[in-house]
Amino acid sequence: MKKYYFAFLLCSAALALLSCSGKSNSSKNENPGKKIVVWSYSSELGNMIDTPSFGYKAKHPGVQVDYSLTPVDQFTSKLDRALDCGGSGAPDVFALDVSFVRKYIEEGKEFLLPLDDIYEQVKDKMDSYPVQVGTYDEHVYGLSWQVFPGAVFYRRSLAKRFFGSDDPKMVQQHLKDIPSFLDAAKLINEKSYGTVYIVSSSQDLFMPYKGLRKVHWVTNGNLFIDPAMQSYMEMCRTMHVKHYDAGVQQWSEGWFAGMNDTLTDSAGKKAQIFCYFLPAWGLHSVLKANAGDTAGDWGMVAGPVHYDCGRTWLAAYKGTKNPEAVKEMIRYLVSDDDFCSGYARMTGDIVANVHTQDEIKNTFKEPFLGGQNHYAELCEMSKKTKESLVQGSDQAIEALWNEAVFSYAYGEKTKDEALAEFRSHVKNTLGF
Repeated sequence: MKKYYFAFLLCSAALALLSCSGKSNSSKNENPGKKIVVWSYSSELGNMIDTPSFGYKAKHPGVQVDYSLTPVDQFTSKLDRALDCGGSGAPDVFALDVSFVRKYIEEGKEFLLPLDDIYEQVKDKMDSYPVQVGTYDEHVYGLSWQVFPGAVFYRRSLAKRFFGSDDPKMVQQHLKDIPSFLDAAKLINEKSYGTVYIVSSSQDLFMPYKGLRKVHWVTNGNLFIDPAMQSYMEMCRTMHVKHYDAGVQQWSEGWFAGMNDTLTDSAGKKAQIFCYFLPAWGLHSVLKANAGDTAGDWGMVAGPVHYDCGRTWLAAYKGTKNPEAVKEMIRYLVSDDDFCSGYARMTGDIVANVHTQDEIKNTFKEPFLGGQNHYAELCEMSKKTKESLVQGSDQAIEALWNEAVFSYAYGEKTKDEALAEFRSHVKNTLGF
């Protein structure tokens, strides 16, 4: 699952050059009540459909599923072309990542099948936040089976060294808010003589600061820079100037190296990383995959700020010939109790079905985290996400914002220059 690349990938325009016609379209009209065409950009949805015993196919043997996997950098252009052309070339069901979900939800009236009726059936057991994101003009167009609260994953051995304890409750006291986090960064820097950094990249802090926002990027048709985003800008500058971060780029080779103690500084000396800010999916897909010999030396705390990162929504084409079968597929995958329980146990996903959360949350004991029950804590964290500020323009704006932030953080521009350039770029490219 390569979800962590999504915020940085640009959609390819090559598929837009293809015509709307195609020989493959005719097969979709065969047995219209028995076939559902599903498109996704990751293998995750395919696994949910194919998993024996509780997957969609296992419980719906009379339905043929035609599943297509497209690389994420090509997915939205392929989907745009299919929806624009309509007809049998469009998928019945498709996955939407958080980085582009609102683009489609906000066009729901034109392209998407309303899911209001199935939401009414399951709303009493579903987390409300994913539904907010999937709703536009009082219609539900997308539903998700996941909630992804963010947390801080820290090295237990380093916590003992610097704080005297690796107990999550004690560590949380050192990271409970932004001032405490900065105090901890200073302490770690001084006690290690600059060989241990609290984070590998200050970019890790973007999603936590984004979680502090109270206003959308675009409000009443105008660009608005929330004070939390300006605070993030200053934090990145502080982290760089005081050498509290290792100065590597998020998702780079060096960023991953910090997870397994193979990171070196510019002089070739060993450098260690105290913690990583990661969403729930990051434990399994990122940290475990790259920890190497540090496995078991990790713990998890809520950290200084509540935040949310990631998630996939399911939506359907309004011109589908199988609306009831399509809605049943979405209902099953996002809310069915047996499915959600089986999938959560298999993958570690924090499911959006809160009844399932309550049923299974006390059964987890994660060896990678020293036996900690992280699942119960993440379920509690997920309840703190109250309001969606996700908009269709977020991805483009945030790419420009991060350019501005790091031009200031690394001393290439003054803050005023960086902000002015950001506003100009947004105006010229997006019109806000």
